[in-house]
Amino acid sequence: MFLIIIGIFVLIASFFMASQDGQTARFSTITRIGAIILILIGASFSMFKVVESGEVGVKTLFGKVNDDVLYSGLNIVNPMMKVTTFDVKTQNYTMSGINDEGGKSGDDAIRVLSADGLEVIIDLSVLFKVKPSSTPEILRTIGTDYLDKIVRPIARTAIRDNAVSYDAVALYSSKRDEFQNKIFNTINKSFVKRGLELEQLLVRNITLPPSVKTTIESKINAEQDAQKMTFVLQKERQEAERKRVEAQGIADYQKILSTGLSDKQLQYETIKAQKEIALSPNAKIIIMGNGKNAPIILGGN
Repeated sequence: MFLIIIGIFVLIASFFMASQDGQTARFSTITRIGAIILILIGASFSMFKVVESGEVGVKTLFGKVNDDVLYSGLNIVNPMMKVTTFDVKTQNYTMSGINDEGGKSGDDAIRVLSADGLEVIIDLSVLFKVKPSSTPEILRTIGTDYLDKIVRPIARTAIRDNAVSYDAVALYSSKRDEFQNKIFNTINKSFVKRGLELEQLLVRNITLPPSVKTTIESKINAEQDAQKMTFVLQKERQEAERKRVEAQGIADYQKILSTGLSDKQLQYETIKAQKEIALSPNAKIIIMGNGKNAPIILGGN
């Protein structure tokens, strides 16, 4: 475009030179040719627009936005038109309490009040992309700084509007997924109206006030101690049951002994003992009696 403007000025100057007398008039033709060459070179550069991969272009002519969208690749346009590119890939806008981690330098975490009046600090990441077909309208109504005008304020407002429905502890634990889904739906409705597509919403961190955090940790420790004590008591009951069964067995055995053993039962037990001795691998000599007395064992190893 710059070369075209210079070429036009030089062309006008060549006509002015032609109206003069003498040597100046003789150079007007050469000047005119040079001006035409400049205009052609400038037009060639302005006519061919290359849109990079993952981007689209929106044409404007003297401030008027054209509804036609230029997609990635080589495009031929009116040399007088200006092409504004938009990134249509997935973008990540983070609001974090860690310095220089998010879209803004410094602490950019979202501070909200919960239903119980406590201040909760939330780190949030918004994954979204620009709809290619909506880029002319975005340029016309919002401009290229949609991050500061749309993404940031809508996300922060949605967080605050939904956090007031939950207690601080619920946000931190049991209701976290439900809270995240509500925020997603709220932001998505606003994004759709403005030509943006919300892909994913990540509640990265929820920081509770120190007093609440201490209370939660104490409760968790108490629950762990209670579970540990329950395990110990259960183990002691099992050990007591084992000892009771063992004592009952000893008592039954003693009761049997106290009633006395018959001769036949003693004889049977003797035979069993002799059989075990006979099957033993040790060398021995067994002198059997008449069945009433215990046998004599000689040479046992």
